[in-house]
Amino acid sequence: MTIFSKIIKGEIPCYKIAENEHYFAFLDINPLAQGHTLVIPKCEVDYIFDLDDATLSGLVLFAKKVAAALPKAVACKRVGVVVLGLEVPHAHIHLVPLNQESDVDFTKPKLQLSPEEFQKIAADICLQWTMNNGQ
Repeated sequence: MTIFSKIIKGEIPCYKIAENEHYFAFLDINPLAQGHTLVIPKCEVDYIFDLDDATLSGLVLFAKKVAAALPKAVACKRVGVVVLGLEVPHAHIHLVPLNQESDVDFTKPKLQLSPEEFQKIAADICLQWTMNNGQ
């Protein structure tokens, strides 16, 4: 079982942004920018391109809805989409709020946020998600 599966099951705490029957979104605890969010399928598949077509397309559509909430909650010009897939063997998409292209440089030092900062960011994004999706 991956760390992401444990997060979905509530065995490991997270700063949840959004969830439905098949997908889950939460803040990255080593963010490149405030609001850096991970979007994952609830099914445990290592490589994103090993997902069946319906799950992959559903993941992208779910991520699109989460991405729409981000600029309403954190200051950014765009939301970058990155798929790396090397750090955790569970398919996932990074949504990174961007003001310049260098904001998506995974080699730069990560932000150090307090639990209170994470909670506020998650609550702000979650509110926008709920307002946009009627959940």
